[in-house]
Amino acid sequence: MQYDDLTILLDAATLQEGIVRLAGEIDRDYDGQGLTLVCILKGAVMFSSDLMRAMRTEVVRVEYLRASSYGAATESSSLVEIASSTLRPSNITDRHILIVDDIADTGRTCAAVKKHIGAMHPASMRYCTLLDKPERRAVPVEHDYVGFTIPNYYVVGYGMDLDERYRTLPAIYRLTDE
Repeated sequence: MQYDDLTILLDAATLQEGIVRLAGEIDRDYDGQGLTLVCILKGAVMFSSDLMRAMRTEVVRVEYLRASSYGAATESSSLVEIASSTLRPSNITDRHILIVDDIADTGRTCAAVKKHIGAMHPASMRYCTLLDKPERRAVPVEHDYVGFTIPNYYVVGYGMDLDERYRTLPAIYRLTDE
């Protein structure tokens, strides 16, 4: 599939290899423990689904949290909005939580989500991101699992979008004019 305004960054096969690697790391760390997976909407839906299928660890619950700092723009607004959520404290308290996100750049979403979920007193909480852009970091955060470290490109595909476009692409692309 060719798009004039996009250049492929990670093809579908490379993505799946990275997901299998991440699943192995998670399985090692959660050996014998069930976990609650919290998918950050909307961008991490495809990644979360593929990750769960690749893991051997039992996922006892899947929850969703919508967090956004971009809106329709290509630059973060610096304000993280935590909107709709299926999270209930009773589903988080004393449970092992794995937060699954599509991309880490400024660190603001990670920090806000960790604070939000941490207030519900999980037994443990780890953060998994498919893509990491560390040169964009504005807030010091730690990600427990990172699929790929990429340069500071605006990327789309595999659940990630530009004003709701390109989510269904099976690979990760960067905007060509960057």
